[in-house]
Amino acid sequence: MEDHTDSLAPQPAEFGTVRTPQFFIAATAPLQERRPRTQKHGDTFSMFDHNGDALSGPGSPEGIFHRDTRHLSHLFLTINGERPLLLSSMLRDDNALLTFDLANPDLYEEGTLKLQHDLIHIRRTRFLWNGSCFERVSVRNYDEETQTVCIGLAFDADFADLFEVRGARRAKRGRMHAPKATADRVKLAYIGLDHVRRETNLRFDPTPTELAGDHAIYEIELKPRQTRQFFIEVTCGESPWEMTPRRQFFSGLREARRATRAAVGNAASMATSNDVFNEAVRRAVADLYMLVTETEDGPYPYAGIPWFSTVFGRDALITALQTLWLDPTIARGVLKHLAANQAREEDPAADAEPGKILHEVRYGEMAELGEVPFRCYYGSVDATPLFIMLAGSYLERTGDLETIRALWPGIEAALRWITDYGDRDGDGFVEYGRRTLEGLSNQGWKDSYDAVFHADGRLAVGPIAMAEVQAYVYAAWKAAARMADALSMRGRALELEVSAEELRTRFDRAFFDEELDTYVLALDGDKKPCCVRASNAGHTLFTGIAYPERAASVVRTLMGRPSFSGWGIRTVATTEARYNPMSYHNGSVWPHDNALIAAGFARYGFRGEAVRVFEGLFMASTYIDLRRLPELFCGFPRQRSRGPTFYPVACAPQAWAAVAPLSMLQSCLGMRFDSAGPALVFHRPMLPEFLEEVTLRGLALPGGSLDVALTRAGSEVVVQVLDRQGEARVTTTY
Repeated sequence: MEDHTDSLAPQPAEFGTVRTPQFFIAATAPLQERRPRTQKHGDTFSMFDHNGDALSGPGSPEGIFHRDTRHLSHLFLTINGERPLLLSSMLRDDNALLTFDLANPDLYEEGTLKLQHDLIHIRRTRFLWNGSCFERVSVRNYDEETQTVCIGLAFDADFADLFEVRGARRAKRGRMHAPKATADRVKLAYIGLDHVRRETNLRFDPTPTELAGDHAIYEIELKPRQTRQFFIEVTCGESPWEMTPRRQFFSGLREARRATRAAVGNAASMATSNDVFNEAVRRAVADLYMLVTETEDGPYPYAGIPWFSTVFGRDALITALQTLWLDPTIARGVLKHLAANQAREEDPAADAEPGKILHEVRYGEMAELGEVPFRCYYGSVDATPLFIMLAGSYLERTGDLETIRALWPGIEAALRWITDYGDRDGDGFVEYGRRTLEGLSNQGWKDSYDAVFHADGRLAVGPIAMAEVQAYVYAAWKAAARMADALSMRGRALELEVSAEELRTRFDRAFFDEELDTYVLALDGDKKPCCVRASNAGHTLFTGIAYPERAASVVRTLMGRPSFSGWGIRTVATTEARYNPMSYHNGSVWPHDNALIAAGFARYGFRGEAVRVFEGLFMASTYIDLRRLPELFCGFPRQRSRGPTFYPVACAPQAWAAVAPLSMLQSCLGMRFDSAGPALVFHRPMLPEFLEEVTLRGLALPGGSLDVALTRAGSEVVVQVLDRQGEARVTTTY
């Protein structure tokens, strides 16, 4: 994702050269142009246009996807052979239901107008649940006369692998089976080159007037003001449902809403004085819990739709860090799932080494065949220290020592990976370098092939030590020391503290550049610094590795005009050789990146600068459909009365982008948790100008919970306790 892009980022055929990119996302059909309506449940997600259709064709990303395979590539509704007029399409605030309102166009027969437009209303209502897409189509006649209309549904399944949809080309594909149609159902099937049979089953209720392997037709007679309904069920695999599609629609909808309420019930709630920000928060929380998938180890946020709807290590770890104050059960699920899938042995094809934390999992045909290396892939250099960081933060937030005790063997394995495998040349820094040419050439969060370069634009040759990775390792040592101390391992805690301080000294000496007035982007394989002003430096503040005397210059550089666009901090400053505001990692603005940097600003006392970053991203969201911050947007400077410029294939929703505003609010409030207290602490809280008041309810602490209100009073923020359960208390420092 993404990193996201992770596997989506362009990769050259050979490290350090620029050739035809691998695993890229084709930009022939920009998502921003289509502005699709998306939903997700579990391992299934869907993308439809504003009419509720999925239009097949070159470059189309639309359809219903399950475990990295497109199970429905075409769905097209017509009335008397014509496409209806779009009235509106709406996604419920909780993402549970999509509604498309349509009307008939002027309908002619042999050149004569037979039905004037806007007399037949069609409403399509749709949701996903347990591997199936359920739809109700309601048709109502507003004419004064009885009308007979023909509602047609064309459908198809190409069973394309997600990487094919993203633009990959395959020399061979498996075998499509001829559709099998009965009176009320159709089976579409494909046997891949991996010998796996993949099916899509469609059921209709009531029985259509006509049903074939690629279309259904309902001839409907409607008296004035009469409404008729029919139901469609699309299941990825064998249909497990015993009820009719009509009954299953209502039963599934009740279950889906109940599950959504239960999931969100774990989280604290928030209300503010700004109605627009409240909308953005509701969408952020709804997107988070839509992306959360229940695994055997607990809740796990998938990275994003459409390209990253699967387990990613880095994305989930950062998302869990950003939402730890809101709902720590997500962090526990992420930690347990990643520990269960931690690498146990070396596997060069998967970039796996003992103790390394997972980067990405894929289930599609191309991954199963090894046509892409991401079946179970470990090619990220930062997920392992981030795993340790999250474990330490989870303990501080919850006091849940038993979970940490159970995770400790995995934490120790991750620590050994840092020293035994992460430091490839013994210089005390963690570097990356892929084990095979099929892997990702860059393995930090900026994983495009051209994301790491020198001041003159030359690409860096590895093994590469990224600035933010050393910062994460420092924080990992510190977190592990605190956890070891809590587990009564005093000697181990002291060793880890020493490792952290030694790294801090080495890092400052090797990475801070007086001329740049900030930290360099990376060190290349020859230990030559990549003297580039980049957002990566802000992550050193996030983790605390930066010496206090360095903070002001890092903040000044990041908030200067070359780096701060007005909407947010660019990944690369405008002064740098490879700056391009339309690039994926070399000049764009990433909300999650900005949230981590804002947290770093606040950590070193630059809360006013954190507020400016928060304000920029919030204002950007006011120009975006559904108030939904995308994975990234272009880095063009902010201009009066104009919104941000969109990136063509950015995912939305994207987990760590969706929750960036929640993280930035925490940073501005200086909010942290003392589980031993138990206490909720606000240190020098500030509120941006667009917020006069914030109310937080259900903030859970060990043995209790708190409701608090924060109100701006001049230049200060007043904290008031509204309700207290148990022994939890509130502390405010200025």
